[in-house]
Amino acid sequence: MAFSNIENSEKLDIIKIAIIENEDFKNNEIWKEAFATLSDTENEDRLFDTKYTTEEEAKQLLQDGEITGYMKLEEDKPKVTFQSSGINETILKQVTEEITQTTEIVSNLAETEIQKEMTAGNYRVDYEKIYKDVLEMAQNQEAKIQNVSRNHLSYTMIEFYTLIAMTCLYGGILGMVAINQNLANMSHNGKRVSVAPITKGKVVLSSVLASYVVQLIGLALLFVYTVFVLKVDYGNNLLLIILLGAVGSLAGLSMGVAIGALLKTNETVKTGIVISVTMLGCFLSGMMGITMKYIVDKNLPIVNQINPASMITDGFYALYYYDTFDRYFFNIASLLAFAIVMIVLAYTSLRKQKFERL
Repeated sequence: MAFSNIENSEKLDIIKIAIIENEDFKNNEIWKEAFATLSDTENEDRLFDTKYTTEEEAKQLLQDGEITGYMKLEEDKPKVTFQSSGINETILKQVTEEITQTTEIVSNLAETEIQKEMTAGNYRVDYEKIYKDVLEMAQNQEAKIQNVSRNHLSYTMIEFYTLIAMTCLYGGILGMVAINQNLANMSHNGKRVSVAPITKGKVVLSSVLASYVVQLIGLALLFVYTVFVLKVDYGNNLLLIILLGAVGSLAGLSMGVAIGALLKTNETVKTGIVISVTMLGCFLSGMMGITMKYIVDKNLPIVNQINPASMITDGFYALYYYDTFDRYFFNIASLLAFAIVMIVLAYTSLRKQKFERL
């Protein structure tokens, strides 16, 4: 719930400003076009709500707190006036600096074109036409960068991914409790299981399956809540997202089963270990700081390669950010391998357990 509206709360409001509509501004097409575009009321993403006033009116508006600041153009140089400092003031200052740089680029391009005409022997240069052509070229110039990422990327999605990973790994508590119920030194039910004519393999398998059903129900409730109540956009490929959550839950359960079978201590200590391992894994995968996963991947990549929480979050990244599924299926395979290793360790440990008396 804390993450659900965090980005909307950080969206900037439209900034109210004033422009001194003097002769310098009226005669400068670049500045007029720039602020007209940034203040276009038909654009829902417009940056400014601009009033064109005299200097006296702008000063009064600023004094009354009705605008963030005002801009005056003098000899093609902007002068921005504020009453205080803040994000909105910084944005207006940055915008004026960007427009100034664009103006200089257009001016340099125009001078270059004029020099070309004169070098070619044409001394009757149409300065106005050259200026307009260069201005149009600058306005129509497109960045030569191809955006291949998915739409609506959200930096907070890493938090939801690690939340799902933590949910999957906390299923380890279910697995640990289930296996404890089958250990002779942990419960009365375990004593009866130990003398029953049943193999250890069936004990482990039945414990994992029973816990897995409960875990999947909990995971389904989490997805329903985040998707339909919090309106979290997990992107496309919903079936693959569910598959990753299901495989991640299996990895978490198997980790709990292994801890329950391998450690010869009481249930309280085992629970603390499961929680500690889960929280450490989620920390390294970026839950407490979104840059942590990058730091670990850069400096100690082997850690996140064996960290199930990181495998789960990385699988979600692959679905959310990339067009191919290679990385996604690699994480699915890694989680399955992790689960198999944990279950084999638990099975081996249980087979070796023998008791002189119960």
